[in-house]
Amino acid sequence: MADLDLSVFLEELPSHLILEILTSGRFNAADLVSLEQTCRIFRRNHGIFPHEFRSFVEFAAFQLCSSDPIFGSLPSNARKELFDRCSGNWKRVLRFLHSVEQSSVMVETAAGNMQITAGRYHTLLVGDSSVYCCGSNLCGVLGQGPDTTQCPAFSRISFPSSSQVIHVSASHNHAAFVMQSGEVFTCGDNSSFCCGHGDFRCFIFRPRLVEALKGIPCKQVATGVSFTVFLTRQGHVYTCGINTYGQLGHGDTLDRPTPKIVELLDRIGCVVQIAAGPSYSLAVTSDGTVYSFGSCSNFCLGHGEQHNELQPRAIQSFKRKGIHVVSVSAGDEHAMALDSSGFVYTWGKGYCGALGHGDEIDKTTPEILSNLKDYLAIQVCARKRKSFVLMDNGSVFGFGWMGFGSLGFADRGTPYNVMKPRVLDSLRNHHISQISTGLYHTVVITSRGLIFGFGDNERAQLGHDSLRACLRPTEIIVQEAKAALVAENI
Repeated sequence: MADLDLSVFLEELPSHLILEILTSGRFNAADLVSLEQTCRIFRRNHGIFPHEFRSFVEFAAFQLCSSDPIFGSLPSNARKELFDRCSGNWKRVLRFLHSVEQSSVMVETAAGNMQITAGRYHTLLVGDSSVYCCGSNLCGVLGQGPDTTQCPAFSRISFPSSSQVIHVSASHNHAAFVMQSGEVFTCGDNSSFCCGHGDFRCFIFRPRLVEALKGIPCKQVATGVSFTVFLTRQGHVYTCGINTYGQLGHGDTLDRPTPKIVELLDRIGCVVQIAAGPSYSLAVTSDGTVYSFGSCSNFCLGHGEQHNELQPRAIQSFKRKGIHVVSVSAGDEHAMALDSSGFVYTWGKGYCGALGHGDEIDKTTPEILSNLKDYLAIQVCARKRKSFVLMDNGSVFGFGWMGFGSLGFADRGTPYNVMKPRVLDSLRNHHISQISTGLYHTVVITSRGLIFGFGDNERAQLGHDSLRACLRPTEIIVQEAKAALVAENI
């Protein structure tokens, strides 16, 4: 009866007004699906739109896709391939586009917007408009002050700014935080200038504003080993820190104590995503080109050659094949990329099966993961000799080194190395929205806003003081956030 009353009410509205409401930007793909399922007016075409659109909602999803920056940058053949890969369903195309955009920043969950990132021996979490940390505070990387050596449970990080954090990045010796205002704060070991505070060669135990970026609002940051890459809202890239291999992209090997713009990328066009390995950098531009620079040990730069690049250089194998890359991940010894059709590529050192091709052969240029061609991937995640791929249905595939249980396969019959992508059965009951892996541990966020971790917990990097290792995904409760929520409701 309620459905009938709502339909009658909506049918009295002009169709253009209903479409305006649906395409206002306030609805995601899941919202559109719910509308289509609960109200019959949205399930019909009404003869208003071209016949290929089955329903009002489907046409609205098409309109939203057309205005999406990723979809708008795709050539017509790439748009068609994505549409076909999504079974001719515009709502699924919209979900793919939003999921890819969120995979490297904040993801929408039932508990609010969240992001999780795993450092070497610690974990950082953004949730409930706050940032939490657990694990080792080596070099002040947790921002908890000089007296804290370890946080056994997620603890809130205090900031001198009232603006909330929208993006975090964790390395082994420093961390960076992007605020909603566009300001960037860093903490940790600045002896190599990676925190961007000039000649202040000391440990920074609490988050400190990067003064050199005042007036230059950022949206993303990537921390390598002793260097940092900053991405501005305008699509410009700045770098600072150690530059032994040219990982800062300035055409030389001079260290930079404060962030300096990468001029070559500035001339090329708008950068939409960045990633940092131990001593190399990756940048994706709006036209789907991947640029790499820095150390080429293990062929991580993807050029088929093993020599360092002091300036950004386009990975030609993608360009020659007309592959539009939308996201990249920089591991310790290998790299991964995701294209606009949800296909996955890997390159670099193949040791332990980290590339997922069924062998341990190094790949000097990107090679498609044929075993995952039947799936639509939305996130790739590479770290020390292991890889993860997140699919649009919420399932996770892992492959590579199983050390410390950080790959997530607890069954005893599995070989020590997983040579080809294999689904994590232990997470089947959850729809995973984001995944991040550190040196020996891995953490995920579900669509409900739950947090699970597995792998090594020797330094409490999984937020459990009583455990030393988690072979199966174990829920991590942020007690401090729960306490704050209860206090607000009293």
